[in-house]
Amino acid sequence: MAPYQFIERPTPFNTKGGSTLPIFAVTPAHIETGTIDPIALDWAKKAGYRAESGSLLLIPTAAGHLGGALFGLGTNPSEQPYITGKLARSLPAGDWHIETAPLTANRLSLGFGLGSYRFDRYRSDKQAAATLMIPRDADGADIKRQLAGVFLARDLINTPTNDMGPEQLEAAFRGLAEHYKAEMSVIIGDDLLKENFPLVHTVGRASADAPRLLELRWGKKGHRKVTLVGKGVCFDTGGLDIKPASSMLLMKKDMGGAANVMGLALMIMDAKLKVDLRVIIPVVENSISANAFRPGDVYKSRKGLTVQIDNTDAEGRLILADALAYADEEAPDLLIDMATLTGAARVALGPDLPPFFTDDENLAHHLTEASLETDDPLWRLPLYMGYDKDIRARIADITNAPAGGMAGAITAALFLKRFVSNTKSWAHFDIYGWAPTERAHSPGGGEAQAIRALYHHIRRG
Repeated sequence: MAPYQFIERPTPFNTKGGSTLPIFAVTPAHIETGTIDPIALDWAKKAGYRAESGSLLLIPTAAGHLGGALFGLGTNPSEQPYITGKLARSLPAGDWHIETAPLTANRLSLGFGLGSYRFDRYRSDKQAAATLMIPRDADGADIKRQLAGVFLARDLINTPTNDMGPEQLEAAFRGLAEHYKAEMSVIIGDDLLKENFPLVHTVGRASADAPRLLELRWGKKGHRKVTLVGKGVCFDTGGLDIKPASSMLLMKKDMGGAANVMGLALMIMDAKLKVDLRVIIPVVENSISANAFRPGDVYKSRKGLTVQIDNTDAEGRLILADALAYADEEAPDLLIDMATLTGAARVALGPDLPPFFTDDENLAHHLTEASLETDDPLWRLPLYMGYDKDIRARIADITNAPAGGMAGAITAALFLKRFVSNTKSWAHFDIYGWAPTERAHSPGGGEAQAIRALYHHIRRG
């Protein structure tokens, strides 16, 4: 069975064998020492080709036809392990294979696949693309499932809210569940109050598209319990504490946590990992209406803690609070939550390096190890309890928006920590879910972050 696709697209890979054109992936040393194909070397020297990182030189045949390509890796290929992503966007359409490359087969194939991504759902000028043969010593099935997970996250984030509101996100979630024969349930609208999800209802009640809680279960009871929680704010106006126009431009991506846990769940289910998987996604649109929640309001959470609303634009932690409390009731072995939660995380680490928070030293070590092994960047930030006093509220148990603005990513993580008490290991990921500029393995736009590292960690057991 092929991995689930939200948007169907042709594979970036081919299986045509000898009919494919060769690519010689080289460093400057290969050119200097002449350790490549003689025809390619002769053409490179005539063209003054230096094999700089990401550079491409097409090679003609003696008859003047396209005969192959040289692709530069720069002096230190390990610095850009997925540099072959550039090939997917620079090669002419056709079928290719890597003839030589000082990279592992998995790295070069995964890099090409990641870089092949295009979001052309709304474009009429769809163009043919190059395809690459996966080398025999690469794990083709695992490469394809990782790409499927990444592409799912990217597709969901890139889709504008008029086509990715709460109802459509539920439909995508249902499609994923049905593809892998997982159990799925949904609680919608005022039923959230009956089922004790008051904060999810509070944040989403002002939208014409009702708030909801999505849940998926897959796997076998008795296996390790892994629960994933993702923030599903399909659009964030900021509520009554409305965002300025410039800050609202990218708010279709505020469901990036939901998109990423769905991508991770895809990888887990497609690989048939021996886990008891549970996925919980609170889905809302933070809108403005006569019944919108207000600054100064106080609401009781599912856990019983009361929350003072000091900023309606700090809504993500509210819906996560109910979802995490719900997840924690089953005391999973591993609980992961992902959310596009704070601007403070971006100020601290930028858009490409998502922080994670955990008080489990062993888990932190293994996540860091997985990050390095998969070249999926992560950085641990501290759950510094000295700041816990900052989330205390004047007339309620806690506030959703501490005054002062300092250590915002840490205080948000400490807020969430209040709702996790039974789980054996918990980690919170404050992702950006967006690539502001083109990179070798991404054309820019919606992005999967940390899920390849998490998949690697969970797969390793």
